[in-house]
Amino acid sequence: MDLFAVLRAPSQVLFGTGMAEAAGRVAATHGRRVLLITDPVIAGTPGFGIVETALRAEGLDVAVCTDAEVDVPPAAVDAAVALGRETQPDVIVAVGGGSVIDLAKVTALLLAHGGALSDYYAVNSVPGPVLPLIALPTTAGTGSEATPVAVITDAATAMKMGVASSHLIPRHAICDPRLTLGAPTTVTAHSGIDALSHAIEGYMAAAEAPSVDLVLSRPQIGKNGLSDTLALSAAGHIAANLERVVAEGDDLQARAGMLYGSLLAGIAFGNSGVSTAHALQFAVGAATHTSHGLGTGLLLPYVMEFNRPARPDDLAALAIAMESPDGDVVGHVHALGQRIGLPASLAEIGIEREDLPKLAEASIGFRRLIDNNPRPLGTLQLERILDAAWHGEPARLKEEEAVV
Repeated sequence: MDLFAVLRAPSQVLFGTGMAEAAGRVAATHGRRVLLITDPVIAGTPGFGIVETALRAEGLDVAVCTDAEVDVPPAAVDAAVALGRETQPDVIVAVGGGSVIDLAKVTALLLAHGGALSDYYAVNSVPGPVLPLIALPTTAGTGSEATPVAVITDAATAMKMGVASSHLIPRHAICDPRLTLGAPTTVTAHSGIDALSHAIEGYMAAAEAPSVDLVLSRPQIGKNGLSDTLALSAAGHIAANLERVVAEGDDLQARAGMLYGSLLAGIAFGNSGVSTAHALQFAVGAATHTSHGLGTGLLLPYVMEFNRPARPDDLAALAIAMESPDGDVVGHVHALGQRIGLPASLAEIGIEREDLPKLAEASIGFRRLIDNNPRPLGTLQLERILDAAWHGEPARLKEEEAVV
């Protein structure tokens, strides 16, 4: 493939301890009326207080919405949009994890263009810019502060759906490690391994022949030079800090390293996309009601092993970036998951072996993700990956490859 690169990202990224205090001055560049979106837990934290104080210190009119919930249910969207229509904000500020920022994205979309969210499920169907959005993440995981995607719960089907458009990328990402200090251990672990899956799947995304149509018709365009550079750096920072930050949640240096890695991974996969671990997680998560990060982190080493024949050089580069023992990056990722408390297998989270075919069938429907895998996938291949994960043994895929 000819070298080519695409970079779509926030117009401004402010990273570092103390940067949350910039929220007021940044918001004031867009007008006087602010819609501040968070969830009920984050609303009571010191970090949220820093942001709200900074906004009010600039004399801004601030309306606070604390209706955000996990997976962005329709009621949360309705409440945020209703408050927005009442207060007519010039800018939206989101303080929280991925669900909070995703709620802010779709609120900015609906306030700008109206209609129902289902009108925008088709990729790149957002017709133009949305309201300016300032995102301040409180977890190191989703990278939503830098991505063109919002994941919400569809009102009709109760299934997770994605809205994908470059117009959804926040205008400003303000990343202050202090805002992540209160994240619980489990949230830190699951969001952190999810960030690693963004970096690795973004780096190993399908490589397509570059064309104007490719880069202009889709917000995420597969493997490319800039996303590769960011993904490798992200993987290195996350590998160096994840276990440490899970063990010592008040370690601000480790929190900063994780937040930086998550940001880079978000920008990387925001341009390249992710693939099979995420597709499988949608089905596994729905069946087990386990967290998104737990699912992607558990499944990631199995997807990496399956893709080894197509991308041995990529795995070698990741091993170097992550300083993997003995150069075994698949084993490194698998062991890291165990050390931060992930289950060892799908069996441990209640999946029965006879359930694997229907999980594979459900996952194959996520074509945007499946088609971004470097090796062709059908339900048989997905079953092989799931079977290895059910046993808790990534090496089973290597052994099957040798037999084939």
